[in-house]
Amino acid sequence: MEGELNNFIRLWLLTILSLSYCSHISSKISKGFPRLVSIFPVLILLLILPFNLHTFHYGSPFVFLLSWLANSKLILFAFGQGPLAPLPPNHTLFILTACSPFKIKEKPVKVKNGKTPFLENEPRVHSMVLEAANKCGLLVLLFCSYNFKQYFHQHVLLILYLFHTYLVIQYELALAAIPAQLMLGVELEPQFKTPVRATSLQDFWGHRWNIRVSDILRPTVYNPVKTISARVIGREWASLPAVLATFFISGLMHELIYFHMTRENPTWEVTWFFILQGILIDVEIVLKKKLVATGKLKLPGVVSGPLALASIAISAGCLSYTQLLRNGVDEMIINEFNDCVEFLKGAAHVL
Repeated sequence: MEGELNNFIRLWLLTILSLSYCSHISSKISKGFPRLVSIFPVLILLLILPFNLHTFHYGSPFVFLLSWLANSKLILFAFGQGPLAPLPPNHTLFILTACSPFKIKEKPVKVKNGKTPFLENEPRVHSMVLEAANKCGLLVLLFCSYNFKQYFHQHVLLILYLFHTYLVIQYELALAAIPAQLMLGVELEPQFKTPVRATSLQDFWGHRWNIRVSDILRPTVYNPVKTISARVIGREWASLPAVLATFFISGLMHELIYFHMTRENPTWEVTWFFILQGILIDVEIVLKKKLVATGKLKLPGVVSGPLALASIAISAGCLSYTQLLRNGVDEMIINEFNDCVEFLKGAAHVL
């Protein structure tokens, strides 16, 4: 545990130095390929840095934050696009924007007594702490239930793992949002928008699940592929290859996260899971244009929503989780939690 903490500190120091270089040096280089060349060593460094962390709860989130999100933002920055363009006013804000999975919520402008408009600024730190505490409590209950997992049916256990994944992502984001909100003094956009209320696969992946990932995939993959496709097959169906390409890239990035967890050669199940989702969304787009738009078919949300969620759960169980369970990642996560509990008990005893 102590060695992992040292690796964690080293990762943050190198990340801060690298992003400070991008903010101070590369921002002065003309945008385009010259700036991309200047930040290329940083892209490589951020890609491999998280692999110096060997635990799931430390390492995997940083593969997502640095290898995927920060690198994507820096590539956009190289061409004068994305959240880092225009350049944030100071280095600290540049670093926070580059590695943060959050988006500042735009406050509606209000006019008081006909005078100068002002922006409301009421950070919800208390509610964020409460949300993180609730998610933490639910995770502890889940971990405790794993002590009896030999009595659970395999399908029940898989449902618990699906629920665990959702809770872990929400907990880590809620926990990370607290210092981000305190430092910036602003309200942040939600990362999820009640995914269980999704009315279709498009609604789930595009507007409800891990929204910041959608925000970064849209300008880096979807929009460029759609622009090229429109010139080849026309604007009406240009979104089809763009969707498939977007989910393919998402699958590759998840494969990188899975490689961090398993340290085994990829077997591509998770990539195929995302490719399948892209194909299903393309089918959904075609059906909507051919049947729904013409009034020949219209499924209510109470029917289409559960169908979409069921297809995601079944395909995730068959593909996305297979690779993890085969490599004993579930046991590794449970053991890490138990080791953490023992570490905290020992620290409390020393104090």
